[in-house]
Amino acid sequence: MRLIPVVLIFLGAAQPLAAKAPLSQVSAIDDKLMEVAIADEIRKQCDGINARMIRGLSRLNDLRDKALSMGYTKQEIEDYVTSKKEKRRMRGKAEAFLTAKGVNYKDRKALCSFGKAEIKRQTGIGTLLR
Repeated sequence: MRLIPVVLIFLGAAQPLAAKAPLSQVSAIDDKLMEVAIADEIRKQCDGINARMIRGLSRLNDLRDKALSMGYTKQEIEDYVTSKKEKRRMRGKAEAFLTAKGVNYKDRKALCSFGKAEIKRQTGIGTLLR
């Protein structure tokens, strides 16, 4: 009967606890959150483009649930989405994304054209807009 505790201890030692990466480094979360942020900016800047609010809230809830299922706590998620440092980082990431797509994020017309194209193509960003 002593074998069982020894085996359990051995198995526990063989599997070191993996540290969780910060949520900002989890692309399955961070990239989708960036899509929501870009869609939100487009709807604020562009007349005639509106948000699909229920879809956006659903997407955010899905991201929260995914993070929870990955072992992140509600507090870790809250800290990630409310951090001023993270908001600045996300803005820079979104601006770099738009620039890579050939969109000057300071050019409202270009941003709105991009938004319309995203809606038409039904991309992650486009599905959050109408």
